[in-house]
Amino acid sequence: MAQTATSPPAVEQERTRLAKRAAIASLVGTAIEWYDYFIFGTASALVFGDLFFPNEDDPIIGTLSAFAVFGVGFFARPVGGVVFGHFGDKFGRKAALVTTLILMGASTFLIGLLPTTAQIGIWAPILLVLLRLIQGFGVGGEWGGASLVAVEYAPAHKRGAYGSFPQIGNAVGLVLSTGIFAAVSLLPDDALMSWGWRVPFLLSAVLIVVGLFIRFKLTETPAFQAAQEELERQPAEERARERMPVAELFKRFRRPLLLAMGMRLGEAVFGYIILTIGLTFAENYTDISRTHVLVASSIAAALAIYTYYFFGKLSDRVGRRKVFIAGSLVGVVVTFPFFWILDADALLLMYVVYAVAYAIGVGAVYGVEPAFFAELFSTKVRYTGLSLSAQIPSVLIGLWPLASTGLLAATDGDPWPIALITVVALLIGLACAVMAPETNRADMTRVGEETERAR
Repeated sequence: MAQTATSPPAVEQERTRLAKRAAIASLVGTAIEWYDYFIFGTASALVFGDLFFPNEDDPIIGTLSAFAVFGVGFFARPVGGVVFGHFGDKFGRKAALVTTLILMGASTFLIGLLPTTAQIGIWAPILLVLLRLIQGFGVGGEWGGASLVAVEYAPAHKRGAYGSFPQIGNAVGLVLSTGIFAAVSLLPDDALMSWGWRVPFLLSAVLIVVGLFIRFKLTETPAFQAAQEELERQPAEERARERMPVAELFKRFRRPLLLAMGMRLGEAVFGYIILTIGLTFAENYTDISRTHVLVASSIAAALAIYTYYFFGKLSDRVGRRKVFIAGSLVGVVVTFPFFWILDADALLLMYVVYAVAYAIGVGAVYGVEPAFFAELFSTKVRYTGLSLSAQIPSVLIGLWPLASTGLLAATDGDPWPIALITVVALLIGLACAVMAPETNRADMTRVGEETERAR
């Protein structure tokens, strides 16, 4: 991109307009992505066990089976990350993002139409698993591309702020999903189990139409266009020898990839405590109602809509590392009290700890990830690098709700092993942030080469 100081005002105005459009497109797309995933996680905790994996002797076994299907989608994510990362790095961000949105939306809508095990027997869970795999495949390429569109369009001194927009989409998706599920959870159990649970899935069709309308209006990012122009100037023999993005990533950017994966692991393990595991714990081992937990999650996510932007903007001033480290420390401090408060049935404190844990703890680390991770890689591998940074750890993260539910069952509801594992994961993420280079002043056209050598 040209230097902003010498660009004509009309050109700068156009860039600002395109950057804002890209940020909104990223927000809407990730809102849909996380709406889809959160309603599946919530349904796994509340209804899927009874509907698709009925077990009259012990209902927690059905919940375990539902969370196993929830985890299946995470195994498809790295595959989606490689596939859509390749096409996004080689042929452009826009087409990849439109395709991921269609895959996610169609699979989520079809889940809302699925017959249950009582209606078609074993085919019900089989179809649920298949749709979950398609959903995970689409999600694997969604977040990386949405983050890139926001960050690569952003002015150099505002990449953290603009990069927070896809994360704001996360909070919007959580507000929508938990808000709708909080509403349908008020239905009588018969209505909830027969048709009420389908409503959140079917409503995704509206969101998909809005998302596609916005994404079709996007253009390719300036960083990608510049990379393509540079590639076209190379001799034909040199272009022919160019590696696939994933091969280039693993050859030249292993260290940035591993650091970003470690940071993502800590953030996600902590985040799922709030998003799904807390609900399972409260539903099965406390007297706090599921509606209160869902409302607390919605309020926390609503606060995060602001804090994601705040922390992203703050990272433009003080650095990505400092903000990420601060959020990790908050997570370490509140993890054990989070479960103690739920276990004590302390309703008011539950609302407080949900807000602190999600809006501040998750808010600080998650809010800076798009800019932080994108700045670790060069343009030609950035889509692949960003996608795999998030999606390779997802294989472990996807098993976390299942493993934590199993730990609760094995300990008769004692949450200390879950809290301890969460703290360890947060410390891993913190250590990776300490070892990572500061990137908030880096040139996006050269950042991969710079940060790979930094120690």
